[in-house]
Amino acid sequence: MIETQDLTKKYGDLYAIRSIQLNLEQGDLFGFIGPNGAGKTTTMRIIATLLNPTWGEAYVCGNSIYTKAKEIRRLVGYMPDFFGVYDDMRVIEYLEFFAAAYRIRGQQRRKVCDEMLQIVDLDFKRDAFANTLSRGQTQRLGLARTLLHDPQVLLLDEPLSGLDPRARIEMRNLLRRLGEMGKTIIVSSHILPELADICNKIGIIDRGVMSVNATVADVMRQVRQHVVLHICVRENLETAARLLENHPSVDSVEVRKDRVVVTLKTGIADYSVLASELVQNGHRLTMFREEEINLESAFMALTRGMGAVGESSPGTTAG
Repeated sequence: MIETQDLTKKYGDLYAIRSIQLNLEQGDLFGFIGPNGAGKTTTMRIIATLLNPTWGEAYVCGNSIYTKAKEIRRLVGYMPDFFGVYDDMRVIEYLEFFAAAYRIRGQQRRKVCDEMLQIVDLDFKRDAFANTLSRGQTQRLGLARTLLHDPQVLLLDEPLSGLDPRARIEMRNLLRRLGEMGKTIIVSSHILPELADICNKIGIIDRGVMSVNATVADVMRQVRQHVVLHICVRENLETAARLLENHPSVDSVEVRKDRVVVTLKTGIADYSVLASELVQNGHRLTMFREEEINLESAFMALTRGMGAVGESSPGTTAG
């Protein structure tokens, strides 16, 4: 659905983005993570055909940004980080205005606008003036506008920025639903936890250079070299620990208050035999689980020292 090859944008001697490589399939929800000015907006504007790269190529649904810009704009819904609303327009009028711009006519126009209001849960505000909405409601209205022409690809630039905790949860739930509808989504943020639980792929960018570009599962595997198990038995914890220490797949064992923490040797992924051995030796298991690594911990591990990325290059611009 989205593919970029060596995508680069320069302003004089300054690099906004450098050699960005993306490959997203239908239904992917790609979290584009990086500080302000890292190059996220520049990348998304190029994919949306609103900005030309210095060199490199990008395709949307097989269409080149150089030769098929009009076709791409029909397929893409782009939501910038800041957008204006018209003070004298009601919510439904605002959507109908943009639906008309998309050449949606007659009864179909009102039907589409009504459907979008329901999708973003703004139907109860249909007759309110657009400039009276809260920040979260305004973001949802902007998303409804972006969805009017039923785009296959969504480019959402910082849609969670400035929202209160409740509005962020509502927006994340909405993004998850859109992914389930088969939309291919790039959503940017400078705060990882905002996207950690909804994306299946992430890219980490700083100073125009993408240092991480992988599925969430691959990121976790890169960070975790050893599987760690937390095991509780009803009694004789020390005996269970000594039994596990002698197993050939175990690297180390630590006894903590109510549990045994077992680190397996590198490359060991199947640990079912440990549970079987404990049970066979008379231990009653009350807990046997693999320690989870959350995406934020993985992010910190993978980006340690990332501030040095690009320091030998001329730099970057905001975006």
